[in-house]
Amino acid sequence: MRILLLGSGGREHALAWKIAKSPMLGKLYIAPGNAGTSLCGENVQLPVNDFNGIKQFVLEKNIGMLVVGPEDPLVKGIHDFFLADPALCKIPVIGPVASAARLEGSKDFAKQFMVRHGIPTAAYKTFDATSLEEGLAFIGSMKPPYVLKADGLAAGKGVVICQSEEAARQEFTAMVRDAKFGQASASVVAEEFLSGIECSSFVITDGHSYLVLPEAKDYKKIGEGDTGPNTGGMGSVSPVPFAGKTFLKKVEDRIIRPTIEGLKKEGLDYIGFIFFGLISVKGNPYVIEYNCRLGDPETESVIPRITNDLVELLIAVAERRLGEYRIHTDPRVCTTVMLVSRGYPDAYEKGKAIQGEGTVEGSFVFHAGTTMKQNELVTNGGRVIALTSLGDTMPEALATTYRNAEKIQFDGKYYRRDIGFDL
Repeated sequence: MRILLLGSGGREHALAWKIAKSPMLGKLYIAPGNAGTSLCGENVQLPVNDFNGIKQFVLEKNIGMLVVGPEDPLVKGIHDFFLADPALCKIPVIGPVASAARLEGSKDFAKQFMVRHGIPTAAYKTFDATSLEEGLAFIGSMKPPYVLKADGLAAGKGVVICQSEEAARQEFTAMVRDAKFGQASASVVAEEFLSGIECSSFVITDGHSYLVLPEAKDYKKIGEGDTGPNTGGMGSVSPVPFAGKTFLKKVEDRIIRPTIEGLKKEGLDYIGFIFFGLISVKGNPYVIEYNCRLGDPETESVIPRITNDLVELLIAVAERRLGEYRIHTDPRVCTTVMLVSRGYPDAYEKGKAIQGEGTVEGSFVFHAGTTMKQNELVTNGGRVIALTSLGDTMPEALATTYRNAEKIQFDGKYYRRDIGFDL
């Protein structure tokens, strides 16, 4: 089978690496990909939202499946685009239709969905520019800390936690009135702060059956000790020590199953991956957010632990027979540390030469923001490389990852040295 994978980050390199291992694969294309994905298949210079360009390429290369990595084309309706086109409608797309992708595309829709189906989540209200004063009054009625979420997609950076009422009022005004996150914060969800420890759960579903993938925990803050602004993710670990069998059973019974059943009841055809951002409050799971795809950098810690043939599972999803399969998992611990550019998540420079990648031993090198320039590997993003290692224990896996983090060099390299510190 010929597969086209959309995306260019660490998640896509991990998926490409896994897909490329399958004997069922004929040829893998990645659009637009990065320097790392070019080792797994052929990169294609196509933007992920160029639906017409993707159509032309799919037909020209006789592509048998489209796998969508990032959220943006899903929320914008690439699956719907395929279904509506007589030339494309028989080609399976791994990723939900736009109406189902609203689970990520709209925080307000997701919260309403959870309330309708009795899925545990924080109490909330949604406001826009017409209800600015009501929103400020609502903030005044809450206890600190204050959680504010841009309703739309904001590249993983649209959630702000404020410690004081004054800071929350200023942030809320900046989001709603001054469009801090552009159209994404035209509406803002204000919700109660839940105190606990976070982790992520993932499923793959064909719309009827689902399989639970290994859980993971990621680290969003730029600074050690979970300080500073949010990023797209600075590292991850899988499995999660505090997420034992009892907790994971609660996750499946109270959150995963009601979500799948809720999608079916509402006629939302969901094919692909669902990410559940969770928080454990006194041992009970609550949903912080949904994503309509795999997380990044969690994918880099989860995918290496899955021992199934991924292409075989994706075909089963497309043919609506996922119920015939079980997930098989490597029992070892997997840890990922992200090497990022100086200045990230704010302004950063690109084009810095990367050296030492070939000296890495015992770790997977998943490229995130890299490209080739005049036959030289250079930085091309804020998050540059995800270093992933397997070990019998978390300290062992982290030791391998950090040893290799020292070997890779580029101007302005930064990484957190405390991934897994809270576990």
